Amino acid sequence: MTDPITRIAEALERLAPPPAPPADPLAHPAYVWRGHSLAAARAFAPLPLELLQGMEPQRDALLANLDRLAHGSAAQDVLLWGARGTGKSALVKSAVASVQAKGGNLALVEAVTQHLDALPELFALLAASARPFVIFLDDLGFDAAGDARALRSLLEGGAEARPANTRLIVTSNRRHLIPRDIAEQASAINPRDSVDDSLALADRFGLSLGFHAIDQDTYVHIVRGYADAHGLTFDPAEAINWATRRGSRSGRVAWQYVVDLAGRSGKSL
Repeated sequence: MTDPITRIAEALERLAPPPAPPADPLAHPAYVWRGHSLAAARAFAPLPLELLQGMEPQRDALLANLDRLAHGSAAQDVLLWGARGTGKSALVKSAVASVQAKGGNLALVEAVTQHLDALPELFALLAASARPFVIFLDDLGFDAAGDARALRSLLEGGAEARPANTRLIVTSNRRHLIPRDIAEQASAINPRDSVDDSLALADRFGLSLGFHAIDQDTYVHIVRGYADAHGLTFDPAEAINWATRRGSRSGRVAWQYVVDLAGRSGKSL
């Protein structure tokens, strides 16, 4: 007689829905990689690129790099680093959408950073496609240099480095992705070795774009761009006061103010 536990397990397997088939890598503008499955992004609707103000040099550099990738030319892996809320993630998605709108056969794959060990599986899947891909790792950071070594090998130098039709784009609040401690130079046998190990991952990115805290005029300019796009009027003094109470001036805070303004005006966004 079959063991009751086995029968229960088999019954549960019959009740469970089968796993969804992997998404066609040629059919969609954006995907999500959760570790072992490629799924089409449910709603890929980035902000229009012209609404992202105060980052024109970074925008132009990223767009040029993505355009080269989309047309089969040499392109760099990209690190976008800097102050929180300055539009790093928004720029990545908007830039990819802009290249797509101009006819570039480019797709975005957002990979969950908790599953970096599954990236070789993703690389193998995408390598079989003739389409170019941006693999997007958002808000990446490591607690120690050792944690980053696997990604270093995937970027450059490893036996299973990323394929030619893919490039990584990483956002981080840390310029070097790994926190640095002044004590590392005092405690290491060779201080330079310790510093080099901490910086080795950031050095793998051929294009590094910094995002810094914005001034008050730029903040108001960003608010005005959002407000005009949605038919809202605003008081610059009120917008500045909103940022002061939040303790931060950034594109994210500007958007949050506009959301509040729209809500008070009875409008949806």
